[in-house]
Amino acid sequence: MHTRRRGSSGSDKPATDENPEWSDVDAEDIESRVVELAEQGHDPSVIGLKLRDEGVKGVPVPDVKLATGKKLTEILEEHDADAEYPEDLRKLMERAVRLREHMAENGQDHQNKRALQNTESKIRRLANYYRGDEIDEEFTYTYELAAELVGDE
Repeated sequence: MHTRRRGSSGSDKPATDENPEWSDVDAEDIESRVVELAEQGHDPSVIGLKLRDEGVKGVPVPDVKLATGKKLTEILEEHDADAEYPEDLRKLMERAVRLREHMAENGQDHQNKRALQNTESKIRRLANYYRGDEIDEEFTYTYELAAELVGDE
């Protein structure tokens, strides 16, 4: 939305509804590995990459949902290992804090001032999307909240 580019074509997942036969890892082992990685502080996207690349007990897991029947975030919610805020919202807040700190030191940097405005706008739109389901109904983005969130990590 806030870019001059027109987007890019991404790759699609293979159209299959069953786990590959070469990846015969037990669903319980996958769930325990997911929870273990989450407790180490990894985000869901990083957990998926680690399962794909490193696997469980040396066997790669190409798709957690096909192997377990549940999404990675559902597994984290079941085991109370999910984060307070969704990953995409947290990452945008981290970026906004970095940009705000940069703007405090470089007040005449108009390009990054615009980037900060766009990032905070994205945060507000995403908060509206998640409000009530993933985050509290009363959630309102403020820089202080984002700085506190980034400071906790």
